[in-house]
Amino acid sequence: MNKHDYYMRRAIELAQKGWGRTNPNPLVGAVIVKDDRVIAEGFHEAIGCAHAEVAAFSNAIEDVSGGTLYVNLEPCSHYGRTPPCAKAIIESNIAKVVIAMIDPNPKVSGKGIEMLRDAGVGVEVGVAEEEAKKLNEIFINYVVKKKPFVILKTAMTLDGKIASTNGDSKWVTSEASRNHVHLLRDRVAAIMVGINTVIKDDPMLTTRLVDRVGTDPTRIIVDSKGSIPLDSRVLSKDSKAEVILATTNNIAKDKEKQLIEKGVKIIKAEGKDGRVDLKRLSQKLYALEIDSVLLEGGGTLNAAALDAGIVDKAMFFIAPKILGGKDAVTPVEGKGIQLMSEASTLKDVSLSKFGEDILVEGYL
Repeated sequence: MNKHDYYMRRAIELAQKGWGRTNPNPLVGAVIVKDDRVIAEGFHEAIGCAHAEVAAFSNAIEDVSGGTLYVNLEPCSHYGRTPPCAKAIIESNIAKVVIAMIDPNPKVSGKGIEMLRDAGVGVEVGVAEEEAKKLNEIFINYVVKKKPFVILKTAMTLDGKIASTNGDSKWVTSEASRNHVHLLRDRVAAIMVGINTVIKDDPMLTTRLVDRVGTDPTRIIVDSKGSIPLDSRVLSKDSKAEVILATTNNIAKDKEKQLIEKGVKIIKAEGKDGRVDLKRLSQKLYALEIDSVLLEGGGTLNAAALDAGIVDKAMFFIAPKILGGKDAVTPVEGKGIQLMSEASTLKDVSLSKFGEDILVEGYL
């Protein structure tokens, strides 16, 4: 591994510390090297906080002038919630900037690099680019496709069941798998389930991490008729995270008023047959700056999300258990696809192990 790769991977490692705190901003880390020594590190800690480059300048143990800055995303060139980083780099007399990837946002892409080069700063682009893109897949999707990055997560037995014939589902997978799911909840902006899950399981939909306090995502309930019980745990005040009820005009006026009084945000996305239009809902969530959604629904909502074309990534936890039962629920219900040749096929598939479970993940 050459030194550029080494320092860039350190920048990516630092960037990961911002998971779940920077949304809808990207994850960015920065390392400043001078005379083959690391003299500063920084990362974007949370939305509204200093960007990684500026954080690194603040943490420098000596003068950074003449040094090389490693950063996993092109420095910004515009005024947003914070001043442009490219300007700060120029003013700090950094000699060279090594960048993993160009900013995917069409409005600013390449402008930070241009600003640096115009000021006489050396620029190299493309070091550990694939790793950088993987790290910021949510941000890239958000600014390019202008929609939330939707992850369909499910857990099933070896024979493809998510619950037994009598509905028992605790627990399909191991504690290690469930802990990883809570880590995912800590990273995304929102979690989405259907009304059947709320009625059957009465979940809190919060984040519970083993080693630290996590961040609860916005909780989204897809409920076409507004039939959610008012005493549902997800509506309690135990979490400060917002609750969004995605519904239609079928919701009763008095029920809508009661939910609003409990602090619930109502979003109406009218679809066919009185159901919630998930594509329209996705557009409304994007407008709220929700950049990512972890879909933890049952077979019905999963099927509807796939049919609507809103799913970007699938994560299937498979437990080494066999349940059987022709009426046992599967991860994706609905009408299904009639021809095997037309089946939804994952790309860039990877496998990992949690306890005795296997996680299969890929992109649609």
